[in-house]
Amino acid sequence: MPQLPPMLQALVATLFTWGLTAAGAAVVFLFKNVSLRILNSMLGFAAGVMIAASYWSLLAPAIEMAEGGRLPSWFPAAIGFLSGGAFLWICDRLLPHLHPGARPEQQEGLPSSWRRSVLLVLAITLHNIPEGLAVGVAFGALSHNIPGATFGSAVALAIGIGLQNFPEGIAVAVPLRREGMSRPKSFWYGQLSGAVEPIAGVIGAAAVTSIKPLLPYSLAFAAGAMIYVVIEELIPESQLSHEAHFATIGAMLGFATMMILDVALG
Repeated sequence: MPQLPPMLQALVATLFTWGLTAAGAAVVFLFKNVSLRILNSMLGFAAGVMIAASYWSLLAPAIEMAEGGRLPSWFPAAIGFLSGGAFLWICDRLLPHLHPGARPEQQEGLPSSWRRSVLLVLAITLHNIPEGLAVGVAFGALSHNIPGATFGSAVALAIGIGLQNFPEGIAVAVPLRREGMSRPKSFWYGQLSGAVEPIAGVIGAAAVTSIKPLLPYSLAFAAGAMIYVVIEELIPESQLSHEAHFATIGAMLGFATMMILDVALG
């Protein structure tokens, strides 16, 4: 894989992350319900992975790449980070979606009469856009031979994102199965939420491959979008039960896992 062009590397990596979303959705072929304690722990794990990835794999390299430029090294990271959060905020306000476990009247975005299954898929799709961009930008950065961008760190990011995609596939497919949808349909909608990642990954890789000055902004943009998802959705959803400490432990383990992956491989 190191011999492939960065855009193809990004495609392969995001197909892997999509595959783990599908693996999570495939749980419906084994179980109709998943323990809320387990699901919350896994959502907490996903949050921890995303927080760690945002710093080690995205923000820290963005700051390092900006050093020695005409602008302060923190400037591209700050602008990109805030822009990523703003982008997700706009998407959250415009795109009709419904978070797993929410009631129909809690639909967010513009009013819509779309089916609950479609709204659930769109909710997780919002999560996956910044994740695909992050992986794509990380691999696209390799084309510029920048010290802060390594193949190992990009692989670590893809593995971390893939691991946290597993519970997201469960979070869509299992509620649909519990509501009476067939196993194949529940699986189809669950895996569909990850289909956007290869698209976002190739777009991210193409953008930074073509425009080198865009790189630190793009890395920070992906980090800001992921942190927005963590704060807005993953942590609140994982803390809804009376046993929220399981979600907290999951977040700690997710953070440590991503940190180890990035340091060991990067």
